[in-house]
Amino acid sequence: MSPTPAPAAHTPRAAPARRRVLLWSSLVLLLLIAQTWLVVLTIDFEANRVQDRADAAAIAAAAEVKSLGLQTIRLLQELSWIDGTAGPAADGGARELLRRHREIVRIEWRDAGMRVAAAMDTPYTPRWFEAIAREAIDFEAEVVCAAAARAASPLYSRSYFVPVAQGYGQEVIDLCVPVQSAGRSGGFVVASVLVGGWLDDARRATRDVGHELSFVDGDGSRLARAGVLRGTGIFRAERLVELPGQTLLLRADAAEGSPRLIPNLATALVLGLSCVLFGVVLLLVRDVRRRARAEAALAEALAFRKAMEDSLVTGLRARDLRGRITYANPAFCAMVGYSIDELRDRDPPPYWPPERADEYRARQEDRQRQDASRVGREGYESEFIRKSGERFPVVVFDAPLVDAQGRHAGWMSAMVDITERRRVEELARQQQERLQASARLATVGEMASLLSHELNQPLAAIASYANGSLNLLQTPGAGSAGEVRQAIARIAEQADRAGRVIKSVHDFVRRREQSREPVAVSVLIDAVLPLVRLHARKNGTRIELDVTEPQAEVMVDRTMVEQVLLNLARNAIQAMDLDTEAAQRVVRLDVRAVQQRWLLFSVRDAGPGIAPEIARRLFTPFFTTRVEGMGLGLSLCRTVVEQHGGALDFESSTRGADGTGGGTDFRFTLPRVTAPPDVTAPTP
Repeated sequence: MSPTPAPAAHTPRAAPARRRVLLWSSLVLLLLIAQTWLVVLTIDFEANRVQDRADAAAIAAAAEVKSLGLQTIRLLQELSWIDGTAGPAADGGARELLRRHREIVRIEWRDAGMRVAAAMDTPYTPRWFEAIAREAIDFEAEVVCAAAARAASPLYSRSYFVPVAQGYGQEVIDLCVPVQSAGRSGGFVVASVLVGGWLDDARRATRDVGHELSFVDGDGSRLARAGVLRGTGIFRAERLVELPGQTLLLRADAAEGSPRLIPNLATALVLGLSCVLFGVVLLLVRDVRRRARAEAALAEALAFRKAMEDSLVTGLRARDLRGRITYANPAFCAMVGYSIDELRDRDPPPYWPPERADEYRARQEDRQRQDASRVGREGYESEFIRKSGERFPVVVFDAPLVDAQGRHAGWMSAMVDITERRRVEELARQQQERLQASARLATVGEMASLLSHELNQPLAAIASYANGSLNLLQTPGAGSAGEVRQAIARIAEQADRAGRVIKSVHDFVRRREQSREPVAVSVLIDAVLPLVRLHARKNGTRIELDVTEPQAEVMVDRTMVEQVLLNLARNAIQAMDLDTEAAQRVVRLDVRAVQQRWLLFSVRDAGPGIAPEIARRLFTPFFTTRVEGMGLGLSLCRTVVEQHGGALDFESSTRGADGTGGGTDFRFTLPRVTAPPDVTAPTP
């Protein structure tokens, strides 16, 4: 009897086959679930979009209806302000109001007892309140007017139905505006408004053609509607329209029905399957291309890394967690003089100085205990020894070394030989000392130049007054004792001035804070005017003054500012020595206020002006156009003015061929004492 063969399910190939079937079945099941869920989401999305449009339509229509209701209140109030009773002015306003607003069908003027004093109906057909008299449906108007009188403000009534001929009609709402006369009730102005007219206006304003707009009652019955399309009742949105005295419920009913399943399902299936298949193909293609690019990039990265490491002058050293060297680039090997084979697995490394091996080992152990994620990138200095025995300083930067699995595997160190930098630093220090010594010598020279330049004027004044005093003393009867005393006083004043010039220039060269004090403009002018007039008389020049506020005070270093005025006045006088006729030699010294904080000083001559090529270099130190000049005056003047927070500038015009015109005006500003501190210096 032959043995029974084993079932097919128990063959060696049965298990892989079952696994493949299970995998494909799972894939198909997942695709079906995904497609079904996609269809459900698509239908739900379409429904939500329709509902969102209905909500938006309801919100926009409610806002427009509320705006129309408030506009009606305003218009009726304006009508009541024209005349509390029906008069010619009120009749004209009411007729225009009814003509422009078709939703208002009737306007009534009533006395305090709610009796109709006058009324005006809309000029458009049909005529309202003809099928049923107004008195028969006057209840809502009486109720709302009583409430409006108590509240002393316009109110809307509840809506009510007004029939017209042939069985038609619409829902109407009354607006009652109380009229006050001499603090007492003077009656009411009542307007009857079609609520359906509000809906029509709202639909036109919002340009909504896809929804049916309607007002509904609390029980759901429709009071009025607008729109050509009828709502399906599936997607609705309701909003309350709150008006003074009344609240209406507005409904927006979409004309669209429920999203159809068949078209959406077919579209979803086709798009879904197409996207899945296309996505699978793209994934496969991208995977193959990424693998090829990764292999090529890896080969390029290895080659680039090798070339970069070989070209670096910075030494690179890798250590494991035990501190043993596992890698060193050629620059590091050249730096210490050992090959990688001589450095690998050596403890301690041969480039450590023997006397500092314990210190370096303790520092290495402390580094190993640190958290790799919190290690900073600050470098530290160390000292190594070459194979030849030469010691050299280095700066070491450590960074954690992480393997492919993201685990901390050791430390990577970058080392820079700073032997050359130390040498350069020493040379720079020596050079700096020499520069400081040269700077001190230059300062002494600058001080000597400034002193020699600035002392010329007071010394010249002292000599002039001394010669004048000698002439008065040697010539009997030539002068009185008072004149001699005045000349000697001037000599003493100019000697004191020379001392102050020396101190101020000394402080100026040392760049120290100047001694500033409030000084009146008249004091500054009076201090320099005698010297200016003395120099002007020698050159036949007239001095003209124009000081608008002589008692105004400026916060300045008096000596330095006086020197500025003297320099500018002297330059103005010398500018007219050769090319200006004696009758035209005039120097104008003006002082006036500009803005709120600043005083403007101006020194103007009538000379030939300044050529453009000279004007560009006018404030350059040691630049001068005179043989005996030193070229420091204008440079010093600008520096002094700018140290006071002001500005120095000039304006020059050359003289014409006929000899007219010309002259230069130097202007500078100084801060006033009593002005607020937040005003910037104006440009002169």
